[in-house]
Amino acid sequence: MSPQSYLVLASGLLMSVFVSPVSGQLYTDCNPLNATCAPDPALGTTHTFNFNATPPTGTFNTTAGTVDYNSDTGAAFTISKRGESPTLISNFYFFFGRTEVHMKAAPGTGIISSIVWSSDVLDEVDWEFLGGNNTHASTNYFGKGQQDFHNADYHPVDGGVQDDYHNYTSVWNKDTLDWYIDTKLVRTLHAKDANNSMSFPQTPMKLSLGIWAGGDPDQPKGTIEWAGGVTDYSKPYTMYVKSAHVADASTGKDYTYGDHSGSWESIKIASGNSTAVENINRQPEKSLSEKWDDLPSSTKTGVYAAAGGVGALLFIGLIFYYLKQRKRGKQEAALAAQRQEQERVELERFKKEGRNPDALDFDGTEYNPKGGMETTTYAVSDSPPGSSAGPPEKAWDPTGSGGAAAVPLLRNNTMSPPLASPGHGPAGPLRNNSLASVRSQSPGMPLQFQPPAPSSPVNRSFSPSNASMRMGSPGPQAGPYGAPRINSPAPGRGPGSPVSPQYGYGPSSGYGGAR
Repeated sequence: MSPQSYLVLASGLLMSVFVSPVSGQLYTDCNPLNATCAPDPALGTTHTFNFNATPPTGTFNTTAGTVDYNSDTGAAFTISKRGESPTLISNFYFFFGRTEVHMKAAPGTGIISSIVWSSDVLDEVDWEFLGGNNTHASTNYFGKGQQDFHNADYHPVDGGVQDDYHNYTSVWNKDTLDWYIDTKLVRTLHAKDANNSMSFPQTPMKLSLGIWAGGDPDQPKGTIEWAGGVTDYSKPYTMYVKSAHVADASTGKDYTYGDHSGSWESIKIASGNSTAVENINRQPEKSLSEKWDDLPSSTKTGVYAAAGGVGALLFIGLIFYYLKQRKRGKQEAALAAQRQEQERVELERFKKEGRNPDALDFDGTEYNPKGGMETTTYAVSDSPPGSSAGPPEKAWDPTGSGGAAAVPLLRNNTMSPPLASPGHGPAGPLRNNSLASVRSQSPGMPLQFQPPAPSSPVNRSFSPSNASMRMGSPGPQAGPYGAPRINSPAPGRGPGSPVSPQYGYGPSSGYGGAR
């Protein structure tokens, strides 16, 4: 052993005399020394847990952080901030036996990598690696939770504990406890040398793998000094474990304490298959590709045929849909072309007639691409020359010198007061397209006024001469006077038509023609 190794060993032993490692301060939910506790589930077999993937469900619990799994580096236990101490704790116990852990310790002042056995009565067996010491590994043990600071020992590791993976093995029976590094025995503890076996670990153990910060500022001063100093959390620290081989020297379903002595003789082993064995042997959920590979060839052929039939149906459906859409598109294109041709023909006709299809026509019609010209209720009366209604049949003379009455286009209602029919009430409401309120003459009533003078040859009605009358006075109707009209027919508009009383005919009236 080199002088440096002796110096490290001496300092470690000296520190262990005055300082209590936290690993010796484990706890238990139920201590059989003081109470009757539930049985501990047994491993009951030998198994190697490879941590290139998540261990079998139900075999380990993860606490105080996250453990990541990698096919090359194994399980990664990382501390990246205060409060983290990721740990894997087995759900099973082994009663005497052996563990082999292939691991690489984490560097960092105050960082502790560990392999720990612990029992319900606080028996304990440890491997500990200080992040500030790359050359040595520490072994330790406790019995019934009683701390003895002479129990720790330090062992040199060729190649360093942080630079490569090493095999850390512990072998245990009722008489001895051995520690090995890379198959080399480095320490042996005899039961008789452990306070006459009182401090010798001898009850069913569970396995814990983890990392924690002994140098955390919240730790006791002695623990920080033992860990090598205060931990710097500005960077992460990672411990790696590739595998853990666990052998339970006993077989059975679970372990029960027969009394409160905490001795190995008090442990009762129940026969049967352990839950750990069931969890280990349970087949993992297969992927879809694995399930497919397990199918017989005949089933695969049937699946292929069914898939081909479904694919053919889908293809035929797509072809049918395509053809249908194509036919529909052709029909729509033909209709659009037909409408376009109709619009072109109408536009040509408008151009020949000198009309603007974008405006209301002066003859009371509006362009309709479907039906050509259509008479509307928006017809306007004749207007002076130059107005939007177009030229009248002759020059407009506002003085009436041409023999026709002067006809203002619009009249204020005050210039044409309402006229009540003889024998009836007050004047009625304004009529559609009328400039003054006028009541119709009831049939059979005598004429009250003289008929108007002949009107100007210019058509002064609200509707064009070649269109049916709408919403105003009815146009010329054939046959005798029938059902009541909106306005009474003008004189001479049909055989037997009554004469409506008119008011204000002549130059002072608002009408130049029959209404």
